[in-house]
Amino acid sequence: MNILVVGGGGREHALAWKASQSPKVSHVYVAPGNAGTAMEHRVSNVDISADDIDSLVAFAADNAVELTIIGPEAPLVAGIVDRFTATGLKCFGPSAAASQLEGSKRFSKDFLARHNIPTADYAAFDESDTEQAIAYVQKHGAPIVIKADGLAAGKGVIVAMTNDEAIAAVRHLIVGGSIVIEEFLDGEEASFIVIADGTHIVPMASSQDHKARDEGDKGPNTGGMGAYSPAPVVTDAMHQRIMREVIEPTIAGMAAEGHPYTGFLYAGVMIGSDGAPKVLEFNCRFGDPETQPIMMRLRSDLSELCLAALDKRLDQVNAEWDPRTALGVVLAAGGYPNDYAKGLLIHGLDHSETENTKIFHAGTTNKDGDTLTSGGRVLCACALGDTPREAQALAYQAADQISWDGMFCRRDIGYRAIERENPCSKGQS
Repeated sequence: MNILVVGGGGREHALAWKASQSPKVSHVYVAPGNAGTAMEHRVSNVDISADDIDSLVAFAADNAVELTIIGPEAPLVAGIVDRFTATGLKCFGPSAAASQLEGSKRFSKDFLARHNIPTADYAAFDESDTEQAIAYVQKHGAPIVIKADGLAAGKGVIVAMTNDEAIAAVRHLIVGGSIVIEEFLDGEEASFIVIADGTHIVPMASSQDHKARDEGDKGPNTGGMGAYSPAPVVTDAMHQRIMREVIEPTIAGMAAEGHPYTGFLYAGVMIGSDGAPKVLEFNCRFGDPETQPIMMRLRSDLSELCLAALDKRLDQVNAEWDPRTALGVVLAAGGYPNDYAKGLLIHGLDHSETENTKIFHAGTTNKDGDTLTSGGRVLCACALGDTPREAQALAYQAADQISWDGMFCRRDIGYRAIERENPCSKGQS
């Protein structure tokens, strides 16, 4: 069968790479893809943007595509799955109505409250309520979290450490829309991702990402500077608790409200010092960079899992995993997450992969046979190891083969997992 993966980042490279390994898959198209997807066996890029839904539907119909997998959130919120389904094409992801779990922070928080799913205390405000929002900040005090209601390309959440910073965030994010102000939660964050078919649920491997730019989880927030799987903080007991208290009531609640959820569901969960999980956010797709290490560990056929969900028979399948740790280090452009240069020549890609390492591309493009940078998060160097420390060492060995002008990465990805192995150690130096 032919598969279409929609998107052009590291997540989509990992999904296409894994899908192409199925013996049932003839070819994987990626729209628009990147330099890495263009180099994979049985994979080719299609020059259609992820938000051009009409062209994507036409391409799938004209090229005998039997399964389309949606990577990014924007086309999901825009209703791409509804459009494909209406034309009789199989498309894996939630409907526009179900995608509100990510598309609207207000909807998500109200949904959690309606179904008694644990999350931070919050209040929502429209632009006309700006002064009330500021009064709420002054009453509750910093640290406090300000979130834009809609999609904001990863720039819609501000963790304010002072009241002045929070008030400035309110005035900035509330313009032309609405915001959610919520309690600051302290603890250890984990990414809990499942596949759902509207009723049944198959958990994917747990993971943990590093959103801050700098070592020690300092500096500005980013889309993610690295991730690893499994997340040691998600013990068997915690796994069961998150399923029972978060995932199962979410899937049941969406069905009860008339928006059955089919697709990947990502719950960002904060596990407090008391051991209680609370939902930070929902994403209606796989996370990035969590997808990359998770796909390294997945032994099951990705296309079969997606088709089982679309056929509402997830209760008949399981996901099988490599028991080893997978860890990914994002290689970013100098200046990221602010302004950065593009079009820089990348060196060392030919010598960076081994049996247990893989370089996933994100912000890359091909030009005259050269691979050039085209984004802020450019590559993700991933590795499998018997322990978090071994996976980390192998990932950095791969990363250190690669260079371009201004390239940087964090040197401590996975440090929490390594501290659990050896409390005296922080990470890669």
